[in-house]
Amino acid sequence: MTQIKSQATIETSADAMENAHLPGLSEVHVQNRGACPDKDTLPKALKESNAKKSPAQWAYERIILYIQNFEKQLDNEHEVGMGLAGGGAGVIKIEGLGYYDPDIVTYYGTNELGAKMQLIQHVTQLNVMLIANPKNIDQVEPNRIGFQLAEGLERTEPSDETT
Repeated sequence: MTQIKSQATIETSADAMENAHLPGLSEVHVQNRGACPDKDTLPKALKESNAKKSPAQWAYERIILYIQNFEKQLDNEHEVGMGLAGGGAGVIKIEGLGYYDPDIVTYYGTNELGAKMQLIQHVTQLNVMLIANPKNIDQVEPNRIGFQLAEGLERTEPSDETT
């Protein structure tokens, strides 16, 4: 079993107030199935206080982390997809991700037939099922959208929303 969990430390009251707004991460996996996101190598945006982030921005940043971590576990023949619930919409190949403050997250992509799709979701209804989809046969390398999205989370200075 693999587990990542914050360890308790003695803090000043100022540290406690600041840390109340910093992200925490804890996961447990049975029989080493799936790798946990590495708390020590989180993108800069996820190490910033979430006190001034909207629920949409905060969800967006964490979804990117989970997509990237899921992709680390895929072989060279698969890409990340997302299963959709209801309406028989099937699976969307994730090609983009965004948010609209204060509370909307949206996914852009295509379905199995190549039709353009967009899922718009309120953060209170957030459910994301990541799926390993075979890459297109005419592609040499699989598309790693999580790593492309995470580049935007490696900003050198905190954004206006988080200072």
